[in-house]
Amino acid sequence: MNIKHRSEQIFERISLLAIGIMGNSLTFILAFILVCFWLGNRASITENLHEMIGDLILGVSFLCLFLIQKSVNRFSATLHLKLNELVSSHEPASNTVIDLEGKTESEIMSLSEEYKELVDHDATLNQDKTGPVF
Repeated sequence: MNIKHRSEQIFERISLLAIGIMGNSLTFILAFILVCFWLGNRASITENLHEMIGDLILGVSFLCLFLIQKSVNRFSATLHLKLNELVSSHEPASNTVIDLEGKTESEIMSLSEEYKELVDHDATLNQDKTGPVF
């Protein structure tokens, strides 16, 4: 196994771990407590209203990051379940695309190339049947 492939695997594992942590409800609660503590301490120090509003906007934006990640994780999981159900219910479909989200990026790219070749092959067959298209 070469270094590039190994480093991609490590990066994918780290990114999946980070996505799982960022989209966790407990992480949001901890971030909320942290923002409340930070804003509470800043309120006693800051006398300028402009700075306080900027800090509040920064804290809300920070918390929105966790909410958006949670929403994307949930949407992605439900979409994958629906697609897996459709693929598994269609008999001639290839089951290699079920649980595709668990595969590495290189595996996904190679599978994508296979499907591109399949489309090109089907287009060639259809063009032979219909003749040239102008």
